[in-house]
Amino acid sequence: MQDKVIITCAVTGSGDTVGKHPAIPVTPEEIARAAIEAGEAGAAIAHIHVRDPKTGKPSRDVELFREVVERIRASNSDIVINLSCGAGGRYDPHPDDPRLHGPGSTMAQPADRVRHVTELKPEICSLDVATMNMGEVAFVHVPRHLREMATLMRAAGAKPELEVFDTGHIRLARHLVDQGFVDRPPLFQIVLGVAWGAPQTPETMMHMKSLLPEGAHWAAFGISRMEYPMAAQAVLLGGHVRVGLEDNLYVERGVFGTNAQLVEKATRLVRLLGADVATPAEARAILGLRGTQ
Repeated sequence: MQDKVIITCAVTGSGDTVGKHPAIPVTPEEIARAAIEAGEAGAAIAHIHVRDPKTGKPSRDVELFREVVERIRASNSDIVINLSCGAGGRYDPHPDDPRLHGPGSTMAQPADRVRHVTELKPEICSLDVATMNMGEVAFVHVPRHLREMATLMRAAGAKPELEVFDTGHIRLARHLVDQGFVDRPPLFQIVLGVAWGAPQTPETMMHMKSLLPEGAHWAAFGISRMEYPMAAQAVLLGGHVRVGLEDNLYVERGVFGTNAQLVEKATRLVRLLGADVATPAEARAILGLRGTQ
């Protein structure tokens, strides 16, 4: 078990949660405020998506990311900024010709998917090492795209958070590390419970953790009602944890939570298990981040 456990808060995500919760952060101001409040509650890292302020739908707009990042950096918060690069990888075959994109596709060029990282230079950004069915569409990341994205992330000074949804994704991520596209020690995020990835069970997490390269930093999370059972399992296995409204809307059964409340519950859980919660400065030291600009 780690002496210091890093808590990441994923404050909004890109899922269809607007309207299902009374206070999903949508505007850049709301997303930045949620990240700052999560930091005040004990999170060391804020994992950030952006949404179209008018529709609440997921967005890759660099200017929306820019406003969120600038608001956080202008505040007194020293929370580590982790920008999502997950948008732009969904493929929905056209119903009449599967060789063509259907209405649910968001496929984009690798350089476009990391443009906000190139321009804003966060300390961490996500790199989804996954080609898989996700709900009713496919989530597509071919190796050459991953190599290009990882190269651009390194040039921006951002540490890739290697998001893995199943065991084969770990094999591909290790290959990227072995090829030199991702610096050692790598940072993995084990994602459990997403349809149709690995199930959120203790046995699955133990197995996926066993496949990580020696010396890797890692965190794990489960979604919905399994958020805290999986957080506890991650702590016991020596990992770090992630919570937040991207993954779960409730602080307890039937009670909507805020990001700050979800983080506060995670800090209590970490301490009950005998570990302490890492500050942003301690997280930077543990992960070898470059520090604030």
